[in-house]
Amino acid sequence: MFYRPEDGHGLPHNPFNAIITPRPIGWISTRGTVGDNLAPYSFFNATAYTPPQVMFSSTSAKDDRGDTKDSVANIRETGVFCVNVVSYALRDAMNATSGPWEKERDEFRHAGLEKVQCETIDCPRVAAAPANLECRMTQIVKLEGEHNFMVLGEVTGVHMRDEAIVDGMFDVTAFQPLSRLGYRDYARVTEVFSLKRPGG
Repeated sequence: MFYRPEDGHGLPHNPFNAIITPRPIGWISTRGTVGDNLAPYSFFNATAYTPPQVMFSSTSAKDDRGDTKDSVANIRETGVFCVNVVSYALRDAMNATSGPWEKERDEFRHAGLEKVQCETIDCPRVAAAPANLECRMTQIVKLEGEHNFMVLGEVTGVHMRDEAIVDGMFDVTAFQPLSRLGYRDYARVTEVFSLKRPGG
């Protein structure tokens, strides 16, 4: 099968997200003048080592936020955000924060999550997350499409739960990170293997 996106795919559901999988989930927490916000984004990844940098993209808008959603609106206002890693144990709480809630709703409270203050930025983070990345926004890039924005940030602080550090390494099998597949599907990491890179 071949299709041009501008012509449509003819399938019951868009296959694009299902092709690019698995994708890590950026569970983004922010703080703005209307309160704290927490929402998952499946267009998320690390972009550089030195300095450490990450990105996430927001691809829709809410009526009470103009051209975007709560996360981007808050980051425009404050210039900071936190990425909270989603473990399998937090799957239901993450899903509860994904709704198109009104901008005043505190998703931490809505999902029954404890929040704690970040160390390097004025922002809340998910206490139960296996890791949190405190970030200072470096750019917000307008992408093609009406409501598509990519947020880039430099990591200014890293939290890791002690039980996730095994033999001096951050061990993902200790908490089984969640990843986004296509449609309504997710996966969890339960098995890892290593490969030796050529020349190293």
